[in-house]
Amino acid sequence: QTLFEIDLSKSDVESALERRLEGAVLTAENQEYVRTVVRGVNHQIAALDAQIGAISKDWEVHRLGFIDRSILRLAIYEIVFMDAIPVGVTVNEAVELAKEFGDDESPRFINGLLGTVVRDGDFR
Repeated sequence: QTLFEIDLSKSDVESALERRLEGAVLTAENQEYVRTVVRGVNHQIAALDAQIGAISKDWEVHRLGFIDRSILRLAIYEIVFMDAIPVGVTVNEAVELAKEFGDDESPRFINGLLGTVVRDGDFR
């Protein structure tokens, strides 16, 4: 949700993080995970968008919906940069996020693109 907020409103990353985490019922470990991922996605956004653009043949990244784009950025970041998280877990979580927050086509779209990343990637 923080990545979506930053993308949609062009919010400052640190301000968006503090707003989202203030009062959140998360363990210290989960709060640190959120900070790490949001900062990491923001730092790697050009590379993530380039990868999304390369695998989404018929869609330019800026034309994707904010929700799908945010989920893809998060998932690809985890796949490429976070070795501690199993790839299958990342893909499943991304599909679940797409079911909860995206439109009817989002889960299939997200699953398909992430399947391409996993199949074609040399990230691990």
